[in-house]
Amino acid sequence: MRYIGTVQAAVTAAEFDREPTFAELETIEHEMPVIRAEVEMLDAQIRTLDRPVTELDNRRIRRARNRVLAARRDLINRTAGAAFPGGAA
Repeated sequence: MRYIGTVQAAVTAAEFDREPTFAELETIEHEMPVIRAEVEMLDAQIRTLDRPVTELDNRRIRRARNRVLAARRDLINRTAGAAFPGGAA
């Protein structure tokens, strides 16, 4: 009699119980400016949760949002340039 539990564990363990590949790490590194900008925006929003929002808080959140948009724009432009060498669209 075969035990399905041990066979199933061996199959599913390889999918989730592994280190990231070099390509995954490279992708994370490539997206790191966007991740940092999003964390900064989240920090600015968290600061306003337990107190009234001031004009300074509004400016801080607006600037953080602009940094996120700029980081996303830069990422898209770099990705588009890498996907189409020579500038062809």
